[in-house]
Amino acid sequence: MITLLFGLRSMTITNLLRSYFFLFLVFFISLPPVSHSQFLNFRIAKAFTALQALKRAITSDPNGLTSNWGGPNVCNYTGVFCAAAPDDDPHHAALTVAGVDLNHRDLEGTLPDEIGLLSDLALLHLNSNRFHGALPLSLGSLHRLFELDLSNNRFDGGFPMVVLDLPSLRFLDLRFNRFCGDVPPCLFDRKLDALFLNNNHFTFSIPDNFGHSPASVIVLANNQISGCLPAGLGDMADTLRELVILNAGIRACVPPEIGRLRRLRVLDLSYNHLIGPLPATIAAMAELEQLDVAHNKLSGAIPSGICNLPRLKNFTYAYNFFTGEPPHCLRIRSHDDRKNCIPSRRDQRPPMECATFLSKPRFCHDGCIASQPPPHPWQ
Repeated sequence: MITLLFGLRSMTITNLLRSYFFLFLVFFISLPPVSHSQFLNFRIAKAFTALQALKRAITSDPNGLTSNWGGPNVCNYTGVFCAAAPDDDPHHAALTVAGVDLNHRDLEGTLPDEIGLLSDLALLHLNSNRFHGALPLSLGSLHRLFELDLSNNRFDGGFPMVVLDLPSLRFLDLRFNRFCGDVPPCLFDRKLDALFLNNNHFTFSIPDNFGHSPASVIVLANNQISGCLPAGLGDMADTLRELVILNAGIRACVPPEIGRLRRLRVLDLSYNHLIGPLPATIAAMAELEQLDVAHNKLSGAIPSGICNLPRLKNFTYAYNFFTGEPPHCLRIRSHDDRKNCIPSRRDQRPPMECATFLSKPRFCHDGCIASQPPPHPWQ
């Protein structure tokens, strides 16, 4: 299997090199009808070829964004930003295309292979358009790309593995597209600061190395996630600020190690199938501001320490099977305890429904649902 994987990887790299060589061959043989001498430098000439190819690949431009995409001065194109080349002499640095921002332009089209000619690109924002199809392999040539925002489009196919070839990438936003299938575990080993995969058709398990991610924001909502919530997620204690995994179909328990996320501000695990108690260790998450575990199958009493968190402004735990809550939970600025099994509180589940659910024991072990109680530490 390892040999096969390395063979496939080699084929991918080989195909990428062939594709990139072909692009350069086309570039040298037939630049569009603009004289070489009209370009400021070779980098700008390459960018011209790439941007003209992108313009041709855009099949609908209702707002006329690309209407001024003509001529050799690409730095004047709408949505294109230039800066000094980062690898050039700082005193005599050549100008190069550093950013392309086409957000919210209602453009329709695909990304051409020539996009790989923008080798100095640090920012590519295509948010809220109608781009579709797969990402070209040539995208892997953008070794300086820092931000890639493809959100709210119609890109499809499997997870775009080409993004794993971007060594400088720190911000990856693929949300609200049509990507499907597995998410490679190695994604969580990349040095990303922000990762948005929500609202696609991914089907995957949260891997054991999930806690290796240095990201400050991870949003996986509205996909189909199986398996457990790994205890290793507590390893992100120094970096993680927001974790959103709502409506992902998770059938698991909340591991006590989650309390190690001392810098977390937002935790949303709502609309899943979580069971068991809410860990008392959450009371150690001193910076937590929003906690949402509504619409699960959690039970037991709400730990008192959670409602004493100094910054907690929103605590939603409606539509579970909790059996108790400390009085001071009701003093949180925004709280919702509806449809639980809490005596003397209004708008709770019918007693028979509570009795039926609570009569069936449910066990947790290492963030997973277990068929029997976990072994004692000394066993």
